[in-house]
Formats: sequence, structure tokens, C-alpha cells
Amino acid sequence: MPFSAAGFELVAKLVGHAVDYLLGGPTVGGANEVRLRRWLALPAPQLTLPHAHARYVVVATATTGTGSRRDRPCAIGAAGVARMHLDLADCFAADLRPRRTVAEADRPLRGSGGQTPVADAEPALDMLDFLEYLGQAPLVAFAVGPARRDVERAVKSALGVPFRHPWIDFAALLSTLYPEDPCATLPAWLERVGLAAGAVQDPLGNAFATAQLLQMALVAADRAGLISAAHLMAKRSA
Repeated sequence: MPFSAAGFELVAKLVGHAVDYLLGGPTVGGANEVRLRRWLALPAPQLTLPHAHARYVVVATATTGTGSRRDRPCAIGAAGVARMHLDLADCFAADLRPRRTVAEADRPLRGSGGQTPVADAEPALDMLDFLEYLGQAPLVAFAVGPARRDVERAVKSALGVPFRHPWIDFAALLSTLYPEDPCATLPAWLERVGLAAGAVQDPLGNAFATAQLLQMALVAADRAGLISAAHLMAKRSA
């Protein structure tokens, strides 16, 4: 059975991941390396699953904000949409700043699963938590270029290995599904469909608002014949 273009792309990424891992290797050891190896050994993402049987993880990031190529991710937020449902318990947030730069009273909470997280600004632990939360779900981002760059930098910096994972360009997908009046920004899309744009104040709020929009988009995608992650990945910004 011949591979689709998405299939070839995934195989190339997985092979590249294995080669880079062997050449570089992790910068964590002990129990943390065991956790990392366990995640790397997970089966490849199932990109042909129908949306009703798949899980997507919407991600948003914040950077140091200097406006230069030296910007580094300082926070990450994510929300899962599983079987086309958004669950408050399926969210994740982490502050990636080094401990010495975070005031104790100002340290945000980190965790997943809807439980009260433990304050910890250790980047390696944060990124291991994120990878375990992610599993092998495809990633979705409205601004996929910056988000992808930020996550790749955060994983490489904290764990010493490259991050290769399937991404869905949500802005391009929305423009495909609603071509009559495309919006340029996430708040504009949220306003258009009647969702509150005021929640987009931080990475977790951004991710959760985007996940709400993704729920609606998946229904429209099914109607348009875009029935799996592989179809959604084919929609990319020009």
C-alpha cells in the first residue's frame, strides 16, 4: 500500500529524531532519562484516526519578549481535545523560567490533570511533564511557526534532544474551512464565532480558547471531508 505525503513526512521525521538522539543524546540522567526514553519509545502518532477517536493538544507559548531571535520560551500552556470534547482536567501549564528568576510569591502553578500542581521551575522536569502529558497526540497551534520554534527550543534546551512531532496549522485550517471572511488573529476568530476573546491573556488561556474553537472546527472539518489529523496537516499557511 503506497504511503501518502503525510506518511512519508512522518517517517522522515521519526528517522531524523532517532538519528539526532543517537548523535546528541539527552542531557538528563537517572530517573529523568528513564522518563525521556519512555516517551521517545512511544508508538508513532496515529494520524489517520477519525476526529471522533483522536486526541489533539492545542499549545501556546510565551517568550522573554525582547523581540529578537534570542527570545526564549518562558511559559507554555496546553489544552487537550479528545474525541472532539474539551475537558477541563486535560490541561497543562508550566513556567519555564529558571528558579532563581522567579519570586516565591509570584511563582505560577504547574501541572496537568486538573489537580493542584506543585510549584517547581525546573525546566527539565517541566518539559518531561509536558511530553508525558502530550503523549503522541498531534499538536495544534494558531501561530504554528512561533509555537513550534518555542517548543522545540524548550525541549532541546531542557532535555538535550530535538523535538520532532506532527503539527497542525490552525490558522490555515480555519481559513480553509471559512474562506468567505478569514480573520487574521485568534481574538478575531473567537469574536466571530461568539467566544470570549478576553481569556487570551496567557499561554493556558490562549490554548484553552483555541481548543474551544478547535472543537467547532473539527465538526466543520468532518463536513468538508477533512476527517483525520493527516488531512488537517495538509492545510498550511502560504
